[in-house]
Order: sequence, then structure tokens, then C-alpha cells
Amino acid sequence: MSIQYLKTKTNASFVRPVGYRYPAGLTIANTSLPVTANTSVDYLVVAGGGGGGASTSSGGGGAGGLLTGTTILNIAQNYTITVGSGGTGAPTLATGANGSVSSFGSSISANGGGGGAGGGNSSSSGGSGGGGQGEVGTAAGSATPGQGNSGGNGSVSPRRGGGGGGKGSDGFSGTSSGNGGSGAAYSISGSSVTYAGGGAGGAESSTGGTGGSGGGGSTGGAAAGNGGNGTTNLGGGGAGSNRGSGSTGLYAGGNGGSGIVIIRYLGANAATGGTVTNTGGYAIHTFTGDGIFQFNNYVIN
Repeated sequence: MSIQYLKTKTNASFVRPVGYRYPAGLTIANTSLPVTANTSVDYLVVAGGGGGGASTSSGGGGAGGLLTGTTILNIAQNYTITVGSGGTGAPTLATGANGSVSSFGSSISANGGGGGAGGGNSSSSGGSGGGGQGEVGTAAGSATPGQGNSGGNGSVSPRRGGGGGGKGSDGFSGTSSGNGGSGAAYSISGSSVTYAGGGAGGAESSTGGTGGSGGGGSTGGAAAGNGGNGTTNLGGGGAGSNRGSGSTGLYAGGNGGSGIVIIRYLGANAATGGTVTNTGGYAIHTFTGDGIFQFNNYVIN
């Protein structure tokens, strides 16, 4: 591994004492950061939403788990960023797939949303839980504590699937129109954005639910059709499929939306990774896909 020495001013210089050599691999670098091993950053980590179920009264997918806070980073370390994909909606008579994990380094990890129930099967637990389905009235999936909320239960009479859970609230049960749970708004990107809404539940011979704010997918209303997809990079759950009045067909659940990772710190740009913007005195790194977050002062080989 090469060693990099820091100088605190652009016009500073290094002086080699008589009789000493510079180490092999020495790199000279300017820095605008204080010469300290640690610095504070804010973060938002959202996992992929769960896929919607497929049946005559299927459950909506749960939103991806959401974590936010402040952490101390070592400026000489690289941090791996993983952005979770959304779970695939069930093709027919099955439960949707869970969303994938999003993470920031090795210690901050949000779980993917739980898949919505379908085909007489149970819903899945996750960051937020998937909604239950109405054929046999299955219960909703549970949430990861601190990351989201449970889904809504399915209803046998009338046959309605429960909504997927969201960060801001539980998914509504099948008896409450099967709406997805609401997401939660954060301004870490420089403007207020709502993330992690639950997917809507489907219904038999009735109007399906509405996706939760923050990217939750909606059903096709009274018309038979596939469940709507969760929104990309918001971690929304996919909607359960809907079988409208007079229809005998079966349709697929919607796919969950992918997640996102956002990191910000006070001051000018001092790191690489993601798309970098500057707002309100902060440098903001937005990752919509996998990457590496690294301060400019060190190169780790």
C-alpha cells in the first residue's frame, strides 16, 4: 500500500532532512480538509421495495427499509455503497419477491421491503412488511424495527388485499381500501423528497387501493390489470394485481422500486463517489447505483 503525506496549504513544501530519503511510493497531495483522522457526515439509506402479490385479492409490497442519521468516518478509508434493487412482482398466484438491501459501509444496512401476499400464501416481512391477501385473509408481514412499518391484513369479505407498509405509517388493511402505507419526507438532498411508500393491495370485483406517498405503486382501479410498479430510487413497494368486476383473468403484481443512498457534509467538495451537488453550504453525494465513497486526501491501494 502506498503512503500519502498531507500538507495543509497549497504553497507548503516538504523538507527532507540531510541523510534521509523519502519513502517509496510517496505521493504529495493538497487538501482543503483539516488534518484529522475523522469527519462527520449525514446519511440517508433506502432499500429496494418489495414486489406486489398476484391473486384475485393480492397484497401490496412493503417499502424498502429506511435509515437516516449522522456518523463519523475515517477519511483514510473507502466506503462501499450498495443500492438495493426492487423485488419482482409475482407473475401469477404467488407472493412478490422481497427487495434487496442498501448499505453504506459495513455498519449501516437497510433491509428490502417484504413481498405482498398472493395465491393463498403469506406475505413477507422486511424493512416494511408486505400486505396480506384476501382469499383466506392472511396477515401482513412485519417490519424491521426502526426501518419501517408492518403491512395491512387482507380481508375475506369483501375480498381485498392489504397495502404494503411504508416508513411513515402502516399499510391500510383490506377493509380500508388496501391503500399502501405512507412514506416519510427528508431534505438531505437539498429539497424535501418523500421516500419509502408502500404498494397498494388489489381487490376482486372492486376498486383496488392507492399506493402510499413516497413511490408506492397503485392498482389498476376497477379495471382488471397488473399492479403498478414502485418508483425507482424511492424504495416504493409494488402494488398487488387487481381483478375487476366480471374478469376471470389473473394478472401480475408490480415490481418494487430501487433504493438510494445519499451522503452529505458541510463545506466544499472533499470526496468522490455518486453524483455530487452543492446546496445550502453542503456537499451532497447521491448514489442511485453501487459505488465507492472516498475522501480526496487519501488514495488506498
